[in-house]
Amino acid sequence: MEQQTVVLTGGAGFLGSHLCDYLLEQGHRVVCLDNLVTGRLANIQHLSSHKLFEFMEQDVSENLSSLILQLE
Repeated sequence: MEQQTVVLTGGAGFLGSHLCDYLLEQGHRVVCLDNLVTGRLANIQHLSSHKLFEFMEQDVSENLSSLILQLE
């Protein structure tokens, strides 16, 4: 399977963090976005040193155009 970059909103939540784990296990690059209103950094702390994982504290309902530029 070809490596893809996956942008996952809510990635620091319970379900999102498990999806991050799965996608990384499949060899994908994961950009995890979360505003940490209900998500927790503790849920993704074990991924912080993974070379294909990136966390960005971001509310996707705000400044979406600047976020897209950052990801390019």
